Amino acid sequence: MKGGPARLLLALTLLWGTGCALLEEEPEDSLLVCRSDADCASNEVCFVDGCGDPGQDIVVEVTPNPALGLYAQDFPVGRLRAEQNLELFDKASLRGTTLRSTVPPASSTTTSRPYSEPLVVRAVGTSALIPGVARYHEATLVPDNGQWTLPVASGQYAVTVLAEDLLVPPMTNLGTVFPGEALALEWLLPAADAVVPVQGQLTGHGGAPLDADLSVEALDAELKPISQRVPVNRGTGAFALALPPEAASASTVLLRVTARDAGALLPQQTFTVDPSVPLPGPLELGDFGAAVRVSGRVVALDGRPVVAATVSIQGRVGGGGSFQSAVATTDEEGRFELRSLPSATESPLELVVVPPAGSTSGLTTSAAVVPREDTVLPDVVCVNRRVARGRLLQPDNVSPAAGVRLVVEPVDVVPGRLLPPNLASETLTDANGEYVLRLDPALYRLDVVPGENLPRVSRFVSVLPANDGSEQAVTAFALQRGRTLRGRVLSSTREPGVPPGLPFTSIRFYRVVNVEGRPSSVLLAQSVTDTLGRYTALLPVR
Repeated sequence: MKGGPARLLLALTLLWGTGCALLEEEPEDSLLVCRSDADCASNEVCFVDGCGDPGQDIVVEVTPNPALGLYAQDFPVGRLRAEQNLELFDKASLRGTTLRSTVPPASSTTTSRPYSEPLVVRAVGTSALIPGVARYHEATLVPDNGQWTLPVASGQYAVTVLAEDLLVPPMTNLGTVFPGEALALEWLLPAADAVVPVQGQLTGHGGAPLDADLSVEALDAELKPISQRVPVNRGTGAFALALPPEAASASTVLLRVTARDAGALLPQQTFTVDPSVPLPGPLELGDFGAAVRVSGRVVALDGRPVVAATVSIQGRVGGGGSFQSAVATTDEEGRFELRSLPSATESPLELVVVPPAGSTSGLTTSAAVVPREDTVLPDVVCVNRRVARGRLLQPDNVSPAAGVRLVVEPVDVVPGRLLPPNLASETLTDANGEYVLRLDPALYRLDVVPGENLPRVSRFVSVLPANDGSEQAVTAFALQRGRTLRGRVLSSTREPGVPPGLPFTSIRFYRVVNVEGRPSSVLLAQSVTDTLGRYTALLPVR
């Protein structure tokens, strides 16, 4: 499975152009576009976004044993065969060059020098071929004459360098790393006398000295950091930031002040300043008051307590700034207690309640007026989750599929609602192949895991709000026949005398699909190689 970047880009273009065979009458409530393989041509099966050839448009992600120091590689596979060896490329990596601008003397034309002081390299991104698969790498490095290398998984990245010297602004480059390739990137850090300095003093309300450890950083109009996050001197309130040279042309920037201790009961505050002139005076924190105890009870519509629900408070607090409390859990009587800052006079805080998976009660938000003293809130009455009811059939599209496990995961919001947390909700079909799920309104991916002899099946279902307590019908769909895929995971760079197979390697087969016009991915099969590097996977077939 070797090939260069051009081949991978071509494959990505082809994957995003897959066609679908839509039904003449789509179901009203769900996003199913075919109900079974019988709706498709003789060589196609019913995928989540319509009919398609089960042997094409497949992307595989291979993650070797982490102990080997290797990272995930993803690449398209051609038409699948019963014996399908997967040969890995060489390591993928970021190959960086960090330079520092200089002010050259009159006798020199050198405008930069290698920057070899310690720095943190942070690469955040996604797979270039599999939508929704995240990538993250971070390391502290000491460049050698400005040069450094960081092994990474293949993917598209935003790569940020953060110098140990806090007066060097962060810089970010974008790029795509292909399997077996080294992506060369260069950072030209601004000279010390070219950065835009922002120096100031932070005080408590009314000029009071600070009573907590704080940090401050500068943000641009898009709320992206343009300085490093620096500590504020607790004794004097002094801080010093270094912004990139282009900040000199900005009329304003934001300074965000946060607590250095994540558990501190302090708000996050922002100040708007002009970076081209000295600050006119100290930046004064608002009068947000002291933390208070907030208690209450969470009940269902029928008045019974909601047990093991998580409760938190968030929003704007008195004196300005935003606040997010720690999470509390309701007890056997539905009661909770947490600590919060008082709410702003002009608006209450928001109380967010998330009942556990399987509960009849659903995600509920309510206004919480928190005074500057311990308070007991009125009972929070949760709304009910909506019942989604459907039926699963055997591959013959007639017989019920009994005892099959279904797992749902929220993937997107529906208008006017929060995205529910992933509670790993699951259920089993009954003797008639029927299943019932209680879900908060959202777009969900429904994964069917039938067992050893049949492949995974996925569908997207949009659960819509309903105030009348009505159930939502999910159109019946069928399981698919499967075929067994076998092979080995091989390394193209193995040393002589080392067995060719890579043991304990994770393999995932995906199909890239379109959901409401946006690319998404569906996991078709997963496997782990044995000690000889062999794997077995079950994929759909017509």
